[in-house]
Amino acid sequence: MDESNITPNTSNQQLVLNGDNESATALLEKQSRRRDNLRDVTFLEYMTVGILCFVNLINYMDRFTLAGVLGDVKNEFAIGDDMAGLLQTVFVVAYMVFAPIFGYLGDRHSRRAIMAFGVALWSITTFLGSFIKHFAWFAVFRGLVGVGEASYSTIAPTIISDLFVGNVRTKMLALFYFAIPVGSGMGYIVGSLAGAAAGNWRWGLRVTPFLGSVAVALILWVMEDPERGQAEESQIKPTSYGDDLRSLVRNRSFMMSTLAFTCVAFVTGALAWWGPQYIFLGLTLQPDVDITIESVSYKFGLVGMFAGALGVPLGAALAQRLRPRWQDSDPLVCGFALLASSPLVYLGLITVDAHVALTYVLIFLGMVTLNLTWSIVADIVLYVVIPPRRSTAEAFQILISHMFGDAGSPYLVGVISESLKRSLSTNPSEQPSQFVQFRSLQYALFVTCFVEVIGGVFFLLTAMYIVKDKQKVDRAIAEADGQSREPTHRAAHEAPASED
Repeated sequence: MDESNITPNTSNQQLVLNGDNESATALLEKQSRRRDNLRDVTFLEYMTVGILCFVNLINYMDRFTLAGVLGDVKNEFAIGDDMAGLLQTVFVVAYMVFAPIFGYLGDRHSRRAIMAFGVALWSITTFLGSFIKHFAWFAVFRGLVGVGEASYSTIAPTIISDLFVGNVRTKMLALFYFAIPVGSGMGYIVGSLAGAAAGNWRWGLRVTPFLGSVAVALILWVMEDPERGQAEESQIKPTSYGDDLRSLVRNRSFMMSTLAFTCVAFVTGALAWWGPQYIFLGLTLQPDVDITIESVSYKFGLVGMFAGALGVPLGAALAQRLRPRWQDSDPLVCGFALLASSPLVYLGLITVDAHVALTYVLIFLGMVTLNLTWSIVADIVLYVVIPPRRSTAEAFQILISHMFGDAGSPYLVGVISESLKRSLSTNPSEQPSQFVQFRSLQYALFVTCFVEVIGGVFFLLTAMYIVKDKQKVDRAIAEADGQSREPTHRAAHEAPASED
């Protein structure tokens, strides 16, 4: 079923018969008014959002714990930058390949059961993987972690979309995506501190599995799993998977924003994986500096946490403030944020070997502007796609953004770095110097600045179509609701009068 081909049957849909998309939107908002008011949010709904945020937090803690101890991992397995980057690539490839499967299931089956299975899977495989001594098998278990995380990340935002609409949905999504940078930062911190305290980096991987067991219990026995489209009172029924995919490909706002978010994922993946290692190499070039990779990872994690704590809610607040004036403000905010982040990241990369404090400030500002996009992009996907198609849309976006984004960016940066080491070394047969290692990784990371500009352009292109695509969804929901009311409406008029 396409959003544009539902035939209206009732007087409520006369608005749509006249082609008035804005009136259809107004009708939908009137029907869903209760879900657009924070005062009417129930305790169970707050608990559900809290559980989703908690799981998202430990999800990203688990994902970046390894990055916090990457130097120790490289030393134990005796691998270079390319194989170190491959560890993250294996994880993301498994994550993106299984996302469409969970997206299909999430639109049709129990989301509670699917999410509980996924969290249990990545918790168990993370814990078991921490004992593996062989690099190839360790990489396999990192891939299994990605399978488990795909089930959760694909489905969780759609539960929020089915509980709330309008500004309340934006606020709840901002809270949900607030957990991503905070969890990522905590991953660096937990990995480095736990590894340093135990004298073994593997203990950093054994923290989140215990939290994951708590999350499984909360999902199964506390979290609410609403009907699909509940907040919007949507009566639209699921369609075939082929129809879903064809509709998404024709949805220009969805496709453009997905390509833009792919650039965000590319940059985030590369910087998150290589950031601590790069800063550590830069600091070792300065005289009389006694520094460890664990301390750098700790500081980098703090910077990431604070940048996310500011950037994600700031993006949501800007979106809420600007929407009443400009209906296409969401992609515009994201586009200009990426265009502003690019020079900040570049300056942060070139100052690390000379001005440490300035480097952290520039990286912080670059991350803040990058984080502005997270909750806004999620909101865009949810309001330009009809309710029974949203898990599939989330999965499709995960597949594309990770396939061409952070699935390859850590490995690509590592490969470029290794290639540059050979060209920059005076004697390629010898171990490259600290300066050569630093400079080669710096040049490799410059690619992120160009990708951010490309992402900004895609967001600006999204603004050209987003208003019309949102109105199509509002119209489809209003039409389907009217069609479902028609039999009752007709029966009420045709029923014989009761006899006294």
